[in-house]
Amino acid sequence: MWELNSVVLYFYLALGVLAIWAISQAWLSQSRTETIHPFKAFIHLLAFYLSYLLIPLFFFSFYAGWSGYYSLHEAIFVGLITGVLCYARFIEPHMVRVQKRQYKLHEDRNLLKPVRIALIGDLHIGLFSGHERQLKIIVDKINAQNPDLVVVAGDWTYEPENKLVEELSVLKKIVAPIYSVNGNHDEQYPGPPIQELLKQALSTNNVVDIEGQVVEFNEFRLLGIGDLWAGKADMRYLPELPQDKPWLILSHNPDTVDMVPKLPRRPLMLSGHTHGGQVELPWLTDYVMKKVSILGHKKGLYQHENADVFVTVGTGMVGVPFRFRVPPTIDIIELI
Repeated sequence: MWELNSVVLYFYLALGVLAIWAISQAWLSQSRTETIHPFKAFIHLLAFYLSYLLIPLFFFSFYAGWSGYYSLHEAIFVGLITGVLCYARFIEPHMVRVQKRQYKLHEDRNLLKPVRIALIGDLHIGLFSGHERQLKIIVDKINAQNPDLVVVAGDWTYEPENKLVEELSVLKKIVAPIYSVNGNHDEQYPGPPIQELLKQALSTNNVVDIEGQVVEFNEFRLLGIGDLWAGKADMRYLPELPQDKPWLILSHNPDTVDMVPKLPRRPLMLSGHTHGGQVELPWLTDYVMKKVSILGHKKGLYQHENADVFVTVGTGMVGVPFRFRVPPTIDIIELI
């Protein structure tokens, strides 16, 4: 029964059954997406579910090399490629890390009391990421840091299903107030028309949309700015607002920092959008990043003429269902 030919036959039969399951799951899932591109959703979901084929391929490479079905070089090559892809698909996307840094908001003095901000972005709830398991991990890690406030730098969605309100209900467990702005995938560029669904999901789950609004804190003000690619990032009015406190600006695209006017106090902008590259490969990632951020933002803190901008790598995925060498991250920024 366990002769080489039998094992190979059973292996390919298992792959066939798994492929049929993947196709059926992709078809069922796309029917629930709030998208005007059902075929696009189906193709993306097909890649997502067909990636489960990587697991049996990875283990079969060991058997194939041991039995002589593959040459040693073939077995090593297949095992290495499928192993890396399995890690990038099934392991790293759930390795949510917490990264901390301090930032001096006033140039001439410290705050009377430090303020801890949890920055997350690019959850991309939908085709590839932001499902219940990952959201619970994110919520638990945020609460463990005991932040004073949580800010979400946009791109909540990536062609989500029509149960977005229920999917975001876990956010109610966050003990700090949550403020948010939309990203390009929430604004039909290139995302689907889900603004009303997202608005309902956020308000139902205690997330405050602050686009175009000011939130007052003791020693600074938080300003929400709309998405750059959606044409909602006008900040020419900012010098007309009160300048007795420094500004903290929340805006999805870090290139928006180039539109910040000269102010008496240097503001800090919090952004996402870039995913830190999402898949870190030599040369290729940097080439792709030039199309994502014209100003060369990738991750971390950047200084510009009129403002600083901090870019989080976010937690979700778009394009391909992989994260490699760029684990999902919650940034804890302590204003001092």
